[in-house]
Amino acid sequence: MKHGHQYTHEPARAKLTLSLRVVGLLPDGYHALEALTVALDDPADEVMVEVRQEPGVELLVEPAGSAPVDDTNLAVRAATAVLERAGAAGARIGLHKAIPMGAGLGGGSADAGAVLRVLGRALRVPSDDLHAIAASLGADVAFCFAGQPAWMRGRGDDLEPVVLPAALPVVVATPPFGCSTPAVYRSWDELGGPRDVRLVAAPAALAPLTVALTNDLEPAAERLEPRLVSFRRRFEAAIERPALLCGSGSSYAAVFDDEPSWQRALERARQALGTRRVWGTWARPRPI
Repeated sequence: MKHGHQYTHEPARAKLTLSLRVVGLLPDGYHALEALTVALDDPADEVMVEVRQEPGVELLVEPAGSAPVDDTNLAVRAATAVLERAGAAGARIGLHKAIPMGAGLGGGSADAGAVLRVLGRALRVPSDDLHAIAASLGADVAFCFAGQPAWMRGRGDDLEPVVLPAALPVVVATPPFGCSTPAVYRSWDELGGPRDVRLVAAPAALAPLTVALTNDLEPAAERLEPRLVSFRRRFEAAIERPALLCGSGSSYAAVFDDEPSWQRALERARQALGTRRVWGTWARPRPI
């Protein structure tokens, strides 16, 4: 990010929902979830924050148009809340986007989590206050702020940290179109709240946590956006194993037991789908 200002840099890592069950409706209308969630090395946005004396929050986004720059952006809302809590004047945020929008990878929430970490450190805001702000911003922000593998429950802000015995190799593929999270949940409601019948055996490293991975939102997303089905099948044919929808879509992911099979699958997926939106990445046991 240019303009000659001194920024503090922070990665905003994509969120991967390894397994997701919708277990009910909450009084506020949100769907109650039970989801096993990890942070990925890639794709990742880069967030740059400068505390300044001028009041307000200024957001600069690259590439231009890859995210909103007004207060609908979760990064702006996160910065505003921290500044108010700390009694500080303003901040300038630079945001370099690499996580696709509408991909089910939590890009906006990841950006907000990174802003909370940077401004929280700079302005010495207590961690409990930052967690409360994160929970108030959206279902995924609390997880993205913490970055620790966890079961997400309730709206997503009830986190039970878990221990991964080792890093997990993952291949993620994103089609050239996105999905609207509210629309996918509406589709799930219209279908009568289906549970996904597709169960994918969990890799050995996840055996202490779960034996199978699934995503209850997958039938709703594929009903809403039929192009997802053909994309998933192409991806699965290339990697020669089942893949699951990431969150509410539109990305799909597969987790591997060993690096050689992961590397072979990554190469085949890139040959079949192109390199621009296929990532060979890792889910880490702890925040990095």
